[in-house]
Amino acid sequence: MQTNNIILFDNDARERLLPLTYTRPVCELRVGILTIREKWERHLDGEASYITQDYLSDKYDIKIAELNYIINGSVLPSDELVAIVKDLRVNQALLHNEELIAAKLDKTQFEYLMDKDEAEEMEGFDLQDIPFLKINDLHDIFSLNDAAIRDDFKLLTKGRKSQPISETNRVVAPENIFLEEGASVECSVLNAATGPIYIGKNAQIMEGCLIRGGLAMCENSTLKMGAKIYGATTIGPWCKVGGEVNNSVLLAYSSKGHEGFLGNSVLGEWCNIGADTNNSNLKNNYAEVKLWNYATERFELTGKQFCGLVLGDHTKCGINTMFNTGTVVGVSANVYGGGFPRNFIPSFAWGGAAGMTTYRTAKAFETAERVMERRGKVLTPEDRLILLRVFEDSAKFRRWET
Repeated sequence: MQTNNIILFDNDARERLLPLTYTRPVCELRVGILTIREKWERHLDGEASYITQDYLSDKYDIKIAELNYIINGSVLPSDELVAIVKDLRVNQALLHNEELIAAKLDKTQFEYLMDKDEAEEMEGFDLQDIPFLKINDLHDIFSLNDAAIRDDFKLLTKGRKSQPISETNRVVAPENIFLEEGASVECSVLNAATGPIYIGKNAQIMEGCLIRGGLAMCENSTLKMGAKIYGATTIGPWCKVGGEVNNSVLLAYSSKGHEGFLGNSVLGEWCNIGADTNNSNLKNNYAEVKLWNYATERFELTGKQFCGLVLGDHTKCGINTMFNTGTVVGVSANVYGGGFPRNFIPSFAWGGAAGMTTYRTAKAFETAERVMERRGKVLTPEDRLILLRVFEDSAKFRRWET
């Protein structure tokens, strides 16, 4: 059966979404239950490829067909937007505030667009009154997570029946709870009155957990005993979570397995949070939080009173680490020690409040290999080249090297 060809492109938001987009296209970010790519593939009944940074293109390549849907990778599909996209004719485009949202191009027009960086005879339509979500900044990932969970819950559960919920649990609003095949929940409290609770295939909620929706637990994720989860929170595939978590997103393969608070935060892949580590998500004076912005290379106001911690892929922190409100840590950093480290820690940093040195790539790769091996994954040559590029591109932020 032929499927639609979808090409998701990075836009200017990519710079503002660093360090998470150092290692992936924008559309591979997880918001809600699914990644942005997975959402579009389901809505358009298609397979997606990428227009992304050159150094990412070996891992995230592009596939061009005779007809192609070109979609802005920072845009989340809504029913209204998808309906309009499906109605597009060849060489028509959808714009919002002069930004390209979607287009339908034949192979010739697409190749011309790629070669000349402009399109011929494109007919544009404005989307000013069409609702949809868009990820423009790091804090949007957790701020929009409640709405995204609700949208994905409807998409994934429509016309389907949940696996039965064990009678050992205390449940509120069971109609808003869905268990996939192999999901296990015992002796816990699930309150879905405040938002849906989705428990993915082979995910496990251990005894004594207290959960207020919305919650997205993706495939093979685990909630450890006694965890306290406030919505809207996403626990990505193969993640392990314990302690207290509020309105946070873990993309995949990351662990916060012990006591400690994580709030209004985003963790990339292959991160590990040490026992009793806490982050602040609210300033003592209740002021608006500033967050490091890679696009401007300075701290920028977020418009948020609650804003916690962002960790790039492969970053770890030691036990009892304390992160201040609005902290951004890059890729493959190792943070430890007493006191509060800086609010911006660059990629491949090693240390904490007492000072930083450079985490050399050979050692970083050894750690990544060991961590990934435990999940049956391999650090591929493409992954190594990506991380080496991140090491080079982030060198200007490791000021102790100069």
